Amino acid sequence: MVRCWHLAVVAAALLAAPAGAQDFTGKKAGDIVLRARALAVVPDEKADIHSGGADTGLDARVSNDVIPELDLSYFVTDNIAFELIAGTTKHDVKVKQLGADLGSVRLLPPTLTVQYHFLPKERFSPYVGAGVNWTLFYDEKSSALGSVDYSNSLGLAAQAGFDYFITDNWLLNVDVKKIWLDTNVKVSGGLRADANLNPWLFGVGVGYKF
Repeated sequence: MVRCWHLAVVAAALLAAPAGAQDFTGKKAGDIVLRARALAVVPDEKADIHSGGADTGLDARVSNDVIPELDLSYFVTDNIAFELIAGTTKHDVKVKQLGADLGSVRLLPPTLTVQYHFLPKERFSPYVGAGVNWTLFYDEKSSALGSVDYSNSLGLAAQAGFDYFITDNWLLNVDVKKIWLDTNVKVSGGLRADANLNPWLFGVGVGYKF
């Protein structure tokens, strides 16, 4: 939350700053935009727990997380850009019906999208994008039920958002992503879950155009 407060202070300072004497050029081919966001990661999970091949009737609940995130966009044309995001999250996992602890796990989900930017020469420039996500699960913490192992995942991603330029270089950004993320979870003792995490990523932050 401290990082979110820092971003809010930066955003307020940018809003108070004059637009500058330079002419506004907007987005163009060859530009690089670096953004820093506060990102809320909200899993939209479905995880049925099995034991010995039989459905137990139980499912798992995965906690939300708020993290700092960096992304880099490169414009191949005025309208089309490639974006790569980087950030890592930590989630606690519980058996929903019982509240039983299934430990915790960290996710490293680098995501590459191709974006189409509408109105690239305007201060308000919305965009949409689609791409792929590779999620690496690491630092699994054992639970009261035993050690836990997660399989890595390759999935699709979609996004929508907008940039608002305060000056020709500094901008505010709002971004929403949906990632389709499946993993197989194994717990020592024979428990297993096929988990569809499918998180929403809600981001707000600032950026700088080089």
